[in-house]
Amino acid sequence: MIFHVLTVFPEFVSTVFQYGVVRRAVESGLLGANVRDLRDWTEDVHRTTDDMPYGGGPGMVMLCEPIFRAVEELRQQYGGLPLIYLSPAGERFEHRVACELADGDDFILLCGRYEGVDQRVIDELVDRELSVGDYVLSGGELAAMTVIDAVARQISGVVGNEGSVVAESFATGQLDYPHYTRPEDFRGLKVPEVLLSGHHARIEAWRREQARKLTRRRRPDLLADDDPAAD
Repeated sequence: MIFHVLTVFPEFVSTVFQYGVVRRAVESGLLGANVRDLRDWTEDVHRTTDDMPYGGGPGMVMLCEPIFRAVEELRQQYGGLPLIYLSPAGERFEHRVACELADGDDFILLCGRYEGVDQRVIDELVDRELSVGDYVLSGGELAAMTVIDAVARQISGVVGNEGSVVAESFATGQLDYPHYTRPEDFRGLKVPEVLLSGHHARIEAWRREQARKLTRRRRPDLLADDDPAAD
């Protein structure tokens, strides 16, 4: 899969491809990165990508012309790539969406700035809007990097131990169970005995129970259809 990103801060977004499992996936050819500077599609000497909003008001609005040119060029070069705009007004980005995108075709991520993009971009070019949460960021770059990392993890071969992807938080419909490693006793804080027992069935049962209890405390909405008496 190739992640295409349109942004005014390409160096910033490119860092998501330079670390950890995503970097290794790029190096092995499982993933591709095409992070592009929207200024490359401007035509004035100042490489302007924003202007004051019609009707007045605070802030600036990203111009539609560079975005139209960029998207049209990428679609001509790579085929009919869907355009995803990172926006507070978008659909909530969650595990289900990450899996859906990982199973689909390549796409373009558009990073807004300031007050957002000219509405004509949304009306004519955008296929989907995604929001990473109910808060406002300075731009879509961090949101795009979140989407890239979450989607990349769902692509076969990106994470070395694919079992960890299957068992992690949200993949199972609830939060993950607690994890421990050496030493067994740290300042009197001991690892639960069941994890040292070597009894795999008991360990699995303990992990299921702990995951359910944590989810019940922290994210009961994930267990909305569950029977509280089961705990």
